[in-house]
Amino acid sequence: MSRPKLAILVSFSGQGGVERMVTNLCRAFVDTPIDLDVLLIKAQGPYVDRLPNNANIIRLRAKHSLTSVWEVSRYLRTERPTALLAIKHRAILAALRARRLAGTTTPISGRLGTTVSAALASKSRRRQQSWYRAMRRHYPQLETLVAVSQGVADDVMAITDMRPPQITVVRNPTITPELLQAAEHPVDHPWLQTGSDIPVILGVGRLTEQKDFPTLLSAFALVRAQRQARLIILGDGRLRSDLLAQAETLGVAEDVALPGFQDNPWAWMKRASVFALSSRWEGSPNTLTEAMGLGVPVVSTDCPSGPKELLDSGRVAPLVAMGDSEALADALLSTLAHRPDGNDLVEAVSAYHQASSAAGYLEVLGLAPSPEV
Repeated sequence: MSRPKLAILVSFSGQGGVERMVTNLCRAFVDTPIDLDVLLIKAQGPYVDRLPNNANIIRLRAKHSLTSVWEVSRYLRTERPTALLAIKHRAILAALRARRLAGTTTPISGRLGTTVSAALASKSRRRQQSWYRAMRRHYPQLETLVAVSQGVADDVMAITDMRPPQITVVRNPTITPELLQAAEHPVDHPWLQTGSDIPVILGVGRLTEQKDFPTLLSAFALVRAQRQARLIILGDGRLRSDLLAQAETLGVAEDVALPGFQDNPWAWMKRASVFALSSRWEGSPNTLTEAMGLGVPVVSTDCPSGPKELLDSGRVAPLVAMGDSEALADALLSTLAHRPDGNDLVEAVSAYHQASSAAGYLEVLGLAPSPEV
């Protein structure tokens, strides 16, 4: 009897959370009794080389999701996968169009990793309505839509007529054995060496409007006015020069470091005194989950979506309003003064371990191994 085959349609365009989560899923899938094809619309960034060697990597000639339809339809006709998982909005639309063109009945599931209404809030009304129309028209054709948090699921249900079980929540495969091992590696930064008694606040993410690092910088300046502390923000992006200028204006430049993208941010997290998430929107914030999985104290904005679920509405760790630098500063000061129990943080993210997440996906896709009799 032939093994079931799962196809994943995804674009690897950088070094973000989507690429990391898909890589983690693929690494778990190849240890199960299925064959795995990964159809890459783009193949850029460090995570391409981290896909498992025993997966069949297919690099499509198309460089955009919507121009990949013909290639994907041909793949569906010739390979006849048992199921296809499309990652993100444009890949979902491409997969559904490809199935119609191929004339096959391949079950297609989609994965959404962000709160769509929040991500589109700053866009024109015309852009918003175009996106929402596409969701309302096409998403109901999916066998299942996987949302990475209940907030993302609620957002989709508010936009479309989809309801459970067609839409379901599966937590991200964020915490892996490799992450826990990598966190123990040394960090070549003087502020994080053993014996340093000045606490370090850490932020991680692309230097873009979404992550709202200006609010974190303003909060840090308020913290710095009351006690010694340092701030490190890992990541690259077009707002780097603006953030450096803001640090100068606030008079905290000597205590702020922007080392850029780091291949192993978990070793930095492990040595931080507190991790801060200042985002305006997320889907399920991987960096916050990772820090908690390492037992590192955290504070977060109550952005849509994910932090409220992770932090149990503020009962696990402080949750503050978006854009409120004073509230964020107060939460940072309180956390620095009274370090929480790391075991409680680790327990709060137990559902985000790689094996648990992969099992959830296989269940949704109809590929869960049959129980042994």
